[in-house]
Amino acid sequence: MGINLSNMIRRRIKERLNPSVAEIKIHSPKYGDLLKGRDPFKILEIYESCNVAGISYITETRYFKGNFELFKQICKYSQLPVLRKDFITSKNEIERTAEADGDAILIVPRILGEKTSEFVDFALEHGIESVVEVHSETEVKMALETKTPIVGINNRDIGKLEKDDGSVEITKRLSKLIPNSFVKISESGITNLEDLRIALRFADAALIGTAFMKAERTEEVVKSFVEAKLC
Repeated sequence: MGINLSNMIRRRIKERLNPSVAEIKIHSPKYGDLLKGRDPFKILEIYESCNVAGISYITETRYFKGNFELFKQICKYSQLPVLRKDFITSKNEIERTAEADGDAILIVPRILGEKTSEFVDFALEHGIESVVEVHSETEVKMALETKTPIVGINNRDIGKLEKDDGSVEITKRLSKLIPNSFVKISESGITNLEDLRIALRFADAALIGTAFMKAERTEEVVKSFVEAKLC
């Protein structure tokens, strides 16, 4: 593991780039197959060439067709911090993530409840940053009680498995409740530069998957998101 995700986000801000966590997303419950026969490592190369802040990969198998072995390979070859997204319920999965040289892991208070802080601490003990994901004021309060360096604001309701469109208005509303001592990532539902402008007005970074994976000219689109002058 090299530089961690929170520091890479801060580095991109200093470089006057729009910090983007780019997701190699294999399948969407809403749109189906997003890989469409492409080599995921070619997508990784494109993301890295465009100076994104980090790489995200979903290892959940049932709804998102993830593959932990692919995650391990992405960690091996990526020059950037890699975030593992899944519905984590076991500390064993944190240990697996560390063994795979993952840099960050998604922790969801809606799933873990009062165990959230315990799981964040366990991840930190294993050298992994947590991205504690929130979608409501109650979940924000739970996140702020942990030692997480990063709070992810999910613009979609995970209970609906991406069947809702999501709105960056969620980021706008919840970000005001989160102190600036936390790195804030606006996640999901960011489909265009206007969405990105709103997201980065209230958060430090944006996690983008579907929009990048659906783009016909991936490099052109990713570069436009990273380099756009949004003010």
